Amino acid sequence: MKGKILVTGGTGYIGSHTVVELQNVGFEVVIIDDLSNSTAGVVDQIAQITGIRPEFHPFNLQNLDLLDAFFEQTKGIGAVIHFAAFKAVGESVKKPLSYYRNNILSLVNLFECMDKHRVNNLVFSSSCTVYGQPAQLPVTEQTPRKEAESPYGNTKIVCEDIIRDYTKANPRIQSIALRYFNPIGAHPSALIGELPNGIPNNLVPFVTQTAAGLREQLQVFGNDYDTPDGSCIRDYINVVDLAKAHVVAIGRLMDKKNESAFEFFNVGTGKGVSVLELLNAFEKATGQKVNYRIAGRRAGDIEKIYADTTKANQVLGWHSAASLEETLLSAWNWEKKIRKMD
Repeated sequence: MKGKILVTGGTGYIGSHTVVELQNVGFEVVIIDDLSNSTAGVVDQIAQITGIRPEFHPFNLQNLDLLDAFFEQTKGIGAVIHFAAFKAVGESVKKPLSYYRNNILSLVNLFECMDKHRVNNLVFSSSCTVYGQPAQLPVTEQTPRKEAESPYGNTKIVCEDIIRDYTKANPRIQSIALRYFNPIGAHPSALIGELPNGIPNNLVPFVTQTAAGLREQLQVFGNDYDTPDGSCIRDYINVVDLAKAHVVAIGRLMDKKNESAFEFFNVGTGKGVSVLELLNAFEKATGQKVNYRIAGRRAGDIEKIYADTTKANQVLGWHSAASLEETLLSAWNWEKKIRKMD
């Protein structure tokens, strides 16, 4: 066994895939999740994939007393991967205080407990939203961060600033922030995947639900952007590839290979794909037609963004591996499994 890792938000979409990859390479995993955007059944699915049932504690990190008691009882944690956060951009615009309270207080409480209980390593789930609409593409880690388009995006900026300031003040704490681009797909087993509550905020679950007949039609927001086909461009990263980046980041911290107390890396494919290209790739990979129509632009949408992943490739030794088609097929296989379709 390589050591014990705490994964907050470990029953969520990216968290659950990361728990699987950690267990696959020999880490012992403990999960904290308040189940506000996931279900306890995910723990069973993880156990089915890996043969190991991770320890699970259902509570919210805003509760400092519960978190402190957890650290008191759970000895030997070598590192924390912090996913737990509210993440719906639109909802954050309507409920900014709840996003600031949850996302920022969770990190502050976590750091207080890590310091008290001598846990020194943190991998933080950040986002390419910190770059806004960049002036130049692809985005490197030197690209300036911009004022956020939403309270959700701003919580990622504020949390990064907290990590920077805290690691400076407390040199024992080491941290890596991974700035994700657009995670898509599901585990090849089709036992875990993205399962949004209500109407999906992300494109691919809306695509698969439309193909499955749950949604009547997909709206493509805008075909008049300054892109080759007029639709928005994003960098879509396979969720298993993304999960593996967290395992590599944990190894870097625990092996003391990091060059500074706070490092950050872009995690994407380095390739921009338009919404219409993604729809074509989905239809090609699955043989399923998607009923869609072009709608007007959506407020707050960025025109185009994709990553320069050179730093993650060279420093972490991490590379994205899955093709867009196989990733979209995995998302479709997951959709079929949860809908019990043939």
